[in-house]
Amino acid sequence: MKDYYKILGISRDASTDEIKKAYYRMAHKYHPDKGGGDEKKFKEVSEAYQVLSDEEKRSQYDRFGRVSEGGPGFPPGFDFTWSWGRPGEGSDFDFGDLGEMVEEMFGFDRTQRKKDLKKGKDIQVDLEISLEDALKSQQREISLYKMIHCPRCQGKGAEPGTKLNECVTCRGTGQVQEIRRTFLGSFTRFVVCPECGGEGQKPEKPCNVCRGEGRIQGEEKIKISIPAGIDSNQVIKVEGKGDAGRKGGKAGDLYIRIFIKKHPIFRRKGDDLYMTSFVSISQAALGDDVEIPTLDGKKILLKVQDGTESGKVFRISGKGMPHFSGYGNGNLYVELVIKTPKKLTKKQKELLEKLKEEGI
Repeated sequence: MKDYYKILGISRDASTDEIKKAYYRMAHKYHPDKGGGDEKKFKEVSEAYQVLSDEEKRSQYDRFGRVSEGGPGFPPGFDFTWSWGRPGEGSDFDFGDLGEMVEEMFGFDRTQRKKDLKKGKDIQVDLEISLEDALKSQQREISLYKMIHCPRCQGKGAEPGTKLNECVTCRGTGQVQEIRRTFLGSFTRFVVCPECGGEGQKPEKPCNVCRGEGRIQGEEKIKISIPAGIDSNQVIKVEGKGDAGRKGGKAGDLYIRIFIKKHPIFRRKGDDLYMTSFVSISQAALGDDVEIPTLDGKKILLKVQDGTESGKVFRISGKGMPHFSGYGNGNLYVELVIKTPKKLTKKQKELLEKLKEEGI
């Protein structure tokens, strides 16, 4: 048996006002649309309040521990627990109405949580750049075919030279009153005006180009800044460069996801670069200064000691990618691999034969 008093956290001799305050507090705590809410507990709290706020139902509950079928205030065949079933399963109570009513009580107005219908949509595009492009900060210009402000009406939706008249339905407020009747009584709330869509104004004559929308499909060139050190799958956000909003509404944002092209020489891991350099048998055995390319186009000399084995890795500090934070660079790691010749001249063979005789 459910203890409705315990569910609301009140004593059995609580007043009507105490019951109402306890319900508001618990409903606010467990409302499903609130962070950390609990739909099951919210229903229990609402169930407890429906019984305890009604004198006849509360009296029957206090005497028998439940509100039975056909009891005072209930139609024949009605059972309270059963009445909380899903819509269409015999219940004449719309739980959605209760949710909306409670949202009005505590400021969880669904119309406030909905996205602004006038705001333009966000746009995401992919942009491929070379590894060299990611070495330094740069500006890029891209062209997008998207919703742009109507050039004829400047996004207002009205034909130039005509007026924006006050909506006669909402009198310019953009909202109208709506009365909802629930088991707790009648409640008045404000909803978006269906006539003007919440704008409070209507054009005397809609724009001939955009038909009152304030935007049309068009091409726009957008400059974007690409920071040094950016890597694949990182996203650049450009505010207000998504689709234009309706009738002067706020534009959406543009999100550019970066992809780095595969490089023929360098492999990237974070801010470090890796490459392979091939040396001859004589260079590895005798030592040499080997010319190494870098990503910025310059070349450096790497001193290879005599007797260097194939697979040895050298680290060249500061020749990797710039740190995204802007402080310093990563490193360049060079793996030396001894290249065995596949075709030899007659003289090369003779020299190698002599080296072989010497045990080399």
